[in-house]
Amino acid sequence: MFLPIGDVPNPKTTPYVNWLLIGANIAVFIIVTLPLSAARPALDDPLLLDYLNAIGAQGNWPVQLVYQHVSAYDLVVFKYGFRPAEFSPVSMFTAMFLHGGWMHLAGNMLFLWIYGDNVEHRLGHVGYLASYLAAGLAATLFFAMFVPDSQIPMLGASGAISGVLGFYFIWFPRNRIKVFVFLFPLIMTTLLIPSRIVLGVYLVIDNVLPFLTRPVEGSGVAYGAHIGGFLAGLGLALAIDRLPGLLKMKRTIPKPSRKRENLVDAVTDVVRSIDRDNLPHAVSRYAELESRAQRGQLSTRNILTIGDYLLDSGEPDEALTVYRRLIAERPGDSQLDHAYLGAGRAMLHKERCETAAWHYLVAAVDLAQFFQGSDVFVIGKARSAVFLGDHDAEQVGIGERLHDVPGELVRGVVMLTHRLHFLFGNLLAQFANHHLFFGQFNVVHEFSSQCRRNP
Repeated sequence: MFLPIGDVPNPKTTPYVNWLLIGANIAVFIIVTLPLSAARPALDDPLLLDYLNAIGAQGNWPVQLVYQHVSAYDLVVFKYGFRPAEFSPVSMFTAMFLHGGWMHLAGNMLFLWIYGDNVEHRLGHVGYLASYLAAGLAATLFFAMFVPDSQIPMLGASGAISGVLGFYFIWFPRNRIKVFVFLFPLIMTTLLIPSRIVLGVYLVIDNVLPFLTRPVEGSGVAYGAHIGGFLAGLGLALAIDRLPGLLKMKRTIPKPSRKRENLVDAVTDVVRSIDRDNLPHAVSRYAELESRAQRGQLSTRNILTIGDYLLDSGEPDEALTVYRRLIAERPGDSQLDHAYLGAGRAMLHKERCETAAWHYLVAAVDLAQFFQGSDVFVIGKARSAVFLGDHDAEQVGIGERLHDVPGELVRGVVMLTHRLHFLFGNLLAQFANHHLFFGQFNVVHEFSSQCRRNP
């Protein structure tokens, strides 16, 4: 058995909405589910006849036999759970707060407790609630597409929670999930596993494969809702993370009035403008390069110059877009450390993104040492941003905002052959050995338990 029981790091803010959602689900279970599950339905309840007819249509069972096993809660589920054949906007919401039993509730609330606080920290309270409900609605609709005539009610918060997992998958790739491994009697331990591995297993092994190999109706688990919710979370995370910056860039950067030149001329114009220190014009012309192939004609140094200018000019969203494009399009470039540095500094301007900024900045330090032995500029700049605050961003003390984050924030895969010396000299004299595991898209770190910075 493999059971997620926690994650690292956890944000400093209090996840009020996540607690409210957990409390609401538990309250409904205690107040509604438990007492009505032990009660018999009234014989004169008009909903009872509809229920018996719907159940009979599924298997032609004797009415008396069905009635002997019907509880009052079954009628509540039949009315307020979502039935695709009886489409109801109200039941799409109410179904999210109904559960079939203790195990159903406990599993859903455990996942919401583990993953929800990070996502709420990133989205904010109102945004998190709206996204949670939106993912739940998307999950319900996705499930209904495959069984449009079903009278069997769907209930549970797992569709909305799967949406939360989709957000987590995009925004927290370097987080670690604490997984309890129970293979009696051989193995009983806990492991810290990269979040995308855990969530990938949840999506593919736990949901996609059963969805493809088992009948949609009659399986007892709405795998389609889980998949739909997860995909909705992925899509919303990508849209929230990327579209605002791109749209703002298009609004704030003026387009030339003249007819667009061909690719070679546009690239040449960008380079000439940078050489002449006419950076506003270079930025304007760069915004016209809409494809990867077009941007590939520019040198990495020219693109970094554009990003640095936007950042220094008070346009962190536009700068972040430039840096992220460079990271995505040139993953093996030797100047990638500067792109990570710029992205980290830009992230400091965004609310509730200190953890993401920290990841970018630490990655910049590691890449500087990996590619160039010791890039003094990048390392020094990243040190300052992490521990002294980024003064250009008018953000003071990022180290103070992160000091209470558990030391497991940087706990990862230990590669003794890649052991490095202390990165920051006296600033981190209290830290234990630093280990580096460097992959194509991921940089993970490990310090000892002394890694936490005390207030």
